[in-house]
Amino acid sequence: MTIGSPGAGRSVVEALRDAIVDGEFAPNQRLVEADLSERFGASRGSIRTALLELGAEGLVERVQNRGARVRAVSLAEAIEITEVRMALEGLCAAKAARLVSEGEARELLDIGRRMSRAVRVGDLLTYSDLNQALHARILQLSGQRTATLTIERLRGQFVRHQFRLALRPGRAAESLPEHERIIAAVVNRDPTAAERAMRRHLRSVLDALREAAGGPS
Repeated sequence: MTIGSPGAGRSVVEALRDAIVDGEFAPNQRLVEADLSERFGASRGSIRTALLELGAEGLVERVQNRGARVRAVSLAEAIEITEVRMALEGLCAAKAARLVSEGEARELLDIGRRMSRAVRVGDLLTYSDLNQALHARILQLSGQRTATLTIERLRGQFVRHQFRLALRPGRAAESLPEHERIIAAVVNRDPTAAERAMRRHLRSVLDALREAAGGPS
């Protein structure tokens, strides 16, 4: 997909971050400032600043004599990221359960129904998108800005591993009831159950990653 200029209200760093997270640039792919400047309709200085910021986020790395490239995140790093997410997203699920409104509860239930439908018809891409949407919405509902910003940065590094997990045979059917338990706990305004359900779900993700790495679960 060809990307135009970032557009009103959307910065160069946001546009480049989204392109990397969405897989439009492959791991280890070189990021040439002149090419990016043309692609995003931005100045070389803006591109350079964006690359520096994304380097601080762990999405981009500088290679001596070769410039910038998309950083490849190892499976071991993905496991560490999931361990951090267990703590932070558990906290956010508990806070969301305390703060959720009736309208927001209906929204979460609707996401759950759509996830169930996607699994039933075998639409794994839609399920993966809804999975990310559910986690993002619970973060928003929590009102925990510091945890949310940290998790959003980690998400960019983890997203390719998450996508591969979502496409593994049987994984969606396994994770669906985990997500349904998270939704039920938040909707029922039970912070303890919400935190427990989120941590159990991410423990399942952790086990799947370790299995993929060939290590103990």
